[in-house]
Amino acid sequence: MLPDLDVIRKDFPILERTLGGGVPLVYLDSANTSQKPQVVIDTMVDHLERHNANIARAMHQLGAESTEAYEGARDKVAAFLNAPSRNEVVFTKNATEALNLLARTIELGPGDNVVITEMEHHSNIVSWQLACERSGAELRWFGLTDEGELDLGNADQLVDENTKVLAFTWVSNMLGTINPVTDLVERARAFGALSVIDASQAAPQLPVDVQAVGCDFLVFTGHKVCGPTGIGVLWGREELLNALPPFHGGGEMIETVTMARSTYAKVPHRFEAGTPPIVEAVGLGCAVDYLGHIGLEAIHAHEQAITAYALEGLQSVPGLRVMGPLDATRRGGAISFELDGVHPHDIAQVLDSRGVAVRAGHHCAKPAHARFGVQSSTRMSSYLYTTPAEIDALVEGLHHTRSYFKVG
Repeated sequence: MLPDLDVIRKDFPILERTLGGGVPLVYLDSANTSQKPQVVIDTMVDHLERHNANIARAMHQLGAESTEAYEGARDKVAAFLNAPSRNEVVFTKNATEALNLLARTIELGPGDNVVITEMEHHSNIVSWQLACERSGAELRWFGLTDEGELDLGNADQLVDENTKVLAFTWVSNMLGTINPVTDLVERARAFGALSVIDASQAAPQLPVDVQAVGCDFLVFTGHKVCGPTGIGVLWGREELLNALPPFHGGGEMIETVTMARSTYAKVPHRFEAGTPPIVEAVGLGCAVDYLGHIGLEAIHAHEQAITAYALEGLQSVPGLRVMGPLDATRRGGAISFELDGVHPHDIAQVLDSRGVAVRAGHHCAKPAHARFGVQSSTRMSSYLYTTPAEIDALVEGLHHTRSYFKVG
């Protein structure tokens, strides 16, 4: 566990809350969205109170201050990813928009194929389905083993010389599985395909080094890394990003405009049309600074420890089945499970009445649920502020749920 866990928890004011009936909040829904430390909240409020202005186009002191804060956030995100150049960091409104940007701008055609996996979030499935429907390319995917890991047994048949894109999640939001990203990137490179990593669940809890991984593109969202909603990141190799056509038109993405034709700016502004999410970017910059101060290696170790503790506790609940790897070293902090005889929505409602916040449903991963023959599941997800006592509250709540519904 993090040695200063009590101190870290004080950074998050919402964790002091009590809910209806006076029960304390036990927040176990961080894979859905993380809570925000006071420093991120204060930084965003300070920006709005003292520095608010549009960026790049406001020719006054406030405009310069706002531009400096926005571009400073880009520097912080570049450092967070160990990106070779700040120009490779494009701000989007979320990871979904970043994936759709790539699926819209990477050229595909009949005879090409795109390879994804069965454990993807819908945004990394639907965006490529649409791209293939538009272009005539074929969509292929890796299946899953019974243990919830990628089935790479037919990798040689799936990825071939016609593969243009290999897109996959680093950490599954439903199964928690940590995928072999460097192996997959190497496989894509061997066939000249572009690698696209969805790091939305990895960035909050693992050190992400795009140079070490060697990928071509990587996306993540701000609100899962202690930042605000409305901000995401597309990282890509500078030469690849500059070779892609524009996604949206207008604002700072132009170089020149005439009534006959326009030319376009280089990255990152090439893909930041219109007024961007300024204060959200400033908040994200502060958030990744905060995580860096604690240390991603330490956060990852905490996640593994608390996940192992949760897996052990959940095994004490009769009729409960965890989906995904049971070894905490092979997974992230999101644990989806079934409880015999009780619908996930009912589980979540009973837990909520005791102050325990979890997610119930398909978690935007319906194909992965279908693979395991279930429509939905309950998911608990921890983060750097989660304590063993909160896991105990979850487990006690699940025993109470079984008693409430008189199952077993």
